[in-house]
Amino acid sequence: MKGILGKKIGMTQLYTEDGVLIPVTIVEAGPCAVIQIKTESKDKYNAIKLGFDDIKEKRAVKAKKSIFKKAKSDVKRFIREIRLDSVEGYEVGHVLKADIFSKGEYVDVTGMSKGKGFQGGMKRWNWTAGKAGHGSMHHRRVGSIGGSSFPSRVHKGKTMPGQLGNEKVTSQNLEIINVDKEASLMAIKGAIAGHNNSYIVIKSAKKKQTKQSEKNKK
Repeated sequence: MKGILGKKIGMTQLYTEDGVLIPVTIVEAGPCAVIQIKTESKDKYNAIKLGFDDIKEKRAVKAKKSIFKKAKSDVKRFIREIRLDSVEGYEVGHVLKADIFSKGEYVDVTGMSKGKGFQGGMKRWNWTAGKAGHGSMHHRRVGSIGGSSFPSRVHKGKTMPGQLGNEKVTSQNLEIINVDKEASLMAIKGAIAGHNNSYIVIKSAKKKQTKQSEKNKK
């Protein structure tokens, strides 16, 4: 397992050598500073804490300044912890770049989906509309939401109007089409949650890792 922080730049298209058109998301992956290392002996699990995207020190709160001062690194805007199988080879102050991944690898990408505010049930959950007649008064409304005398409550999981989007979404098993080491850019096949310039976390594909380990056991 390995991971890096990045920023979604936007979507475009690339052609393969065979002339196949592939939709890709361009991602700025790193450089990320390792600001803390957690070990199984001390913290009960292995992980590295990464910082991405420089900001002016005067704009950071004191708590954040102290973290980067200990790591002897410039202050970063985006901080996330990535759990690993082993932290061997990592050191505080070490800088990770896009070249930790290579073309053809599969990754899981986590980002915050676009927030669309308060929405009705038809848009949020794809409800069927009510009768279209003028007198129905029930075109897009909720209607009955629970039992009367029994069970006299609303069942858990009932779909209702509410906030749409603005939630953590992980897109799994996305293939890396290309890696530009000099520009620290990656082209990842398919779409990634979030608006352009939103922060994301890129990690090795968990399901692909599990399948590979099962094959090795056999």
